[in-house]
Amino acid sequence: MTDPNDPTDTPRAAERRRGIYLLPNLFTTAALFAGFYAVLSANAGQFEAAALGIFAAMVLDGFDGRIARITHTQSDFGAEYDSLSDMVAFGVAPALVAYEWALSGLGKLGWLAAFIYTAAAALRLARFNTQVGIADKRWFQGLPSPSAAAIIAGAIWIGTDNGISGASVSLLMAALTAFSGLLMVSNFRYHSFKVLDLHGRVPFMFIVLLMLGFALVVLDPPVLLFLMAFSYAVSGPILTLIQRRQRLSEGRRRRKGLGSG
Repeated sequence: MTDPNDPTDTPRAAERRRGIYLLPNLFTTAALFAGFYAVLSANAGQFEAAALGIFAAMVLDGFDGRIARITHTQSDFGAEYDSLSDMVAFGVAPALVAYEWALSGLGKLGWLAAFIYTAAAALRLARFNTQVGIADKRWFQGLPSPSAAAIIAGAIWIGTDNGISGASVSLLMAALTAFSGLLMVSNFRYHSFKVLDLHGRVPFMFIVLLMLGFALVVLDPPVLLFLMAFSYAVSGPILTLIQRRQRLSEGRRRRKGLGSG
């Protein structure tokens, strides 16, 4: 039993004394390692391995939160640790890999593009952490950092897979890096897909389309993964403009209705 008058004898303090949950934090550590591995691979000139490391971090990052919810092992420590891991894997690693592959030859412009991306990732994560519990779970405000990292990693993977040198596309890569970073701190809304009912029934054609999707990814993984990430990135501005136009149309209809009344 805890003593309510003793600040060191509370359920939260007791939880800290017991330690941390292993399973979800194990996946978070693996995602952190994958991001660190991507940086080491880029320093060694192995850019395809670096891109794969970032994609591996994305997969692992997708598991830790879900496992914590399924096993009821959520904790404040896990949430903070996950944010720090995301900063390394999706904030620092993509910027450094892009810099090593294509941006270093641009001088100040190159490191400026890489810094914009890194700073935007930090701001995106900080904003997300302050909105937990109050934001609409159906939407993300700004492009999620794993999706931004997928754009960078996918572009680098396409280049290395097709024998394209980073120096020949350095300006394009600088623009793509800065563009991905700015989308992270934008106010565009993105579907979070957190409200999907994974336990409910789905039409048979949904499974067929899912199977075809996996087949397409296997045919040319770098191109398909890049196109998926880029399409998701541009869906935010498109969706926001459509919703804004709908609100303006509804406002005009209301004003017309009031005027005719």
